Amino acid sequence: MARWLRPLVGALLLLEGAAALSFLHHRYEELVQALFRVQSQCPYVTRIYSIGRSVEGRHLYVLEFSDSPGVHEPLEPEFKYVGNMHGNEVLGRELLLQLSEFLCEEYRRGNERITRLIHGTRIHIMPSMNPDGYEVAAKQGPDSNGYLTGRNNANGVDLNRNFPDLNTLMYYSREISGPNHHIPLPDNWKSQVEPETLAVIQWISSYNFVLSANLHGGAVVANYPYDKSHDQRFRSHRRRVSTPTPDDKLFQKLAKTYSYAHSWMHRGWNCGDYFADGITNGASWYSLSKGMQDFNYLYTNCFEITLELSCNKFPPEEDLERQWMANREALVAFIEEVHQGIKGLVSDENNNGIAGAVISVQGISHDITSGDMGDYFRLLLPGTYTVTASAEGYQPQTVTTTVGPAAPSLVHFHLKQEVARKPPDRKASGTRVNNKALHKKVVPRATRRGTQR
Repeated sequence: MARWLRPLVGALLLLEGAAALSFLHHRYEELVQALFRVQSQCPYVTRIYSIGRSVEGRHLYVLEFSDSPGVHEPLEPEFKYVGNMHGNEVLGRELLLQLSEFLCEEYRRGNERITRLIHGTRIHIMPSMNPDGYEVAAKQGPDSNGYLTGRNNANGVDLNRNFPDLNTLMYYSREISGPNHHIPLPDNWKSQVEPETLAVIQWISSYNFVLSANLHGGAVVANYPYDKSHDQRFRSHRRRVSTPTPDDKLFQKLAKTYSYAHSWMHRGWNCGDYFADGITNGASWYSLSKGMQDFNYLYTNCFEITLELSCNKFPPEEDLERQWMANREALVAFIEEVHQGIKGLVSDENNNGIAGAVISVQGISHDITSGDMGDYFRLLLPGTYTVTASAEGYQPQTVTTTVGPAAPSLVHFHLKQEVARKPPDRKASGTRVNNKALHKKVVPRATRRGTQR
């Protein structure tokens, strides 16, 4: 199907019975009420939980959509949207509230597309990562809001410059042929981040997220990793230095999915800037250190992009309906992108799931790991791949599989335990063996689970 037709077809599927929504700016108390109203209207497919509190004590609420709320179902991918990371960039916050109401209403109406999406995906929606900053910006209002008023959290910190800098470690590791995935955090990282950042890091460490987007404002473009340039001498806005990930083609496809489903992002000319296809590599735009999207890619299994959605960071209420209609199909289509590539179970000879198994794809220097139940999800473009699953104490297994353009291919791995090495025969060898060294306990290396932006 031609690329320009896909958004049209998807939009037509959503038009029938579309619910009337309220297009208003929501202060913190109103945001909380809106979330709980959705939960009360769709109690069997939603759950509200808090991942922590802001500096001023406001909850960082998440609304979950699933046919089994609160439960990870094997082979069902986890997806997340995060809005309002910068307190004065408010459109994402309102769009995610609208999306929450929309998903609930369309599910109740029996919309087949939305029902299939909720039954096959565990969707997590956080409308506001920076509720304190939002309240500062909201006091100024849309008409008199300063460009930076309310951008930072209550401690004056830019949350999108507050994550541990794993890019520098990755670039160094690459020079010595080390890994560029699941990079461990520095020992003192908790003392260097804000409460909101800490809460998000603990959140994404607790869920095996596969795909994500964080919503910003100040431009109209879909931005993908890496955000930080390898050579920091080129941090000028005028010098464009593209810094691709090993999954660059996949990230471009993910970004284009949103851009071309959006009413005008794909046209390229917006807010006085031009981005071909409405997408950009982050470092090619300008280099950003300690950002959230790079952190997701380097620390977890999650592929995240950043969506810049409006020239006006705090658009007036009369523009919210137009913005919702421009973004509605794109928000749904991007969630559907979590269902591509390969997925499966990594288990032992007794069919017990193996957590923390490493899934490697030949030719792509970025691995992912299996979750607590042994299930894994590896986003890939259509093609034929050689894939290896490995885990400490087990013999690795390699398979060749073909990925199609629709649903993900199901690829299971059954790993056999390694045969224990027999200790040397001291009498036969005629050599003295150090018993203390021979029987010294070996502790296995731990495995993990799986504008300005």
